[in-house]
Amino acid sequence: MTSGLLHTQAAKYLRKVPLVEVGNTVRVHERIKEGEKERTQIFEGLIIGIHRGHSQTDASFTVRRIVSDVGVEKVFPMHSPMVEKIEVKKIAKVRRARLNFLRGRKGKAARLSERFTTSDEFAGAIATPVEEVVAAAPAAEEKKE
Repeated sequence: MTSGLLHTQAAKYLRKVPLVEVGNTVRVHERIKEGEKERTQIFEGLIIGIHRGHSQTDASFTVRRIVSDVGVEKVFPMHSPMVEKIEVKKIAKVRRARLNFLRGRKGKAARLSERFTTSDEFAGAIATPVEEVVAAAPAAEEKKE
């Protein structure tokens, strides 16, 4: 069994998600079920960490925001059907893979400097469609052997 390659069984669970990176400010549209009703709730904050997982379906990211002087963090699975949409609002300049140091900062000290981006970069932030990834997986196996 080859590890790290995308299998066709796991590919059916993958979704097309934007390229989220540490330091991005994102708006995550999440479906919330309350009894019989279902609604969309938006959680906007800074991505402080990304967990890649053993397979692509295990990937998740942590979003942090400040609400009434209290830090709130939420972990979202990357390919969850409960996550409707992920919008990238800002891209900050970071030099680390995890921004855990922001947990101890308050106010202006917790801000990150914004990296000025072009509209093309935002347009190109969409990840490759699942069909392209699945088609590339058998080619990678043949190359390995």
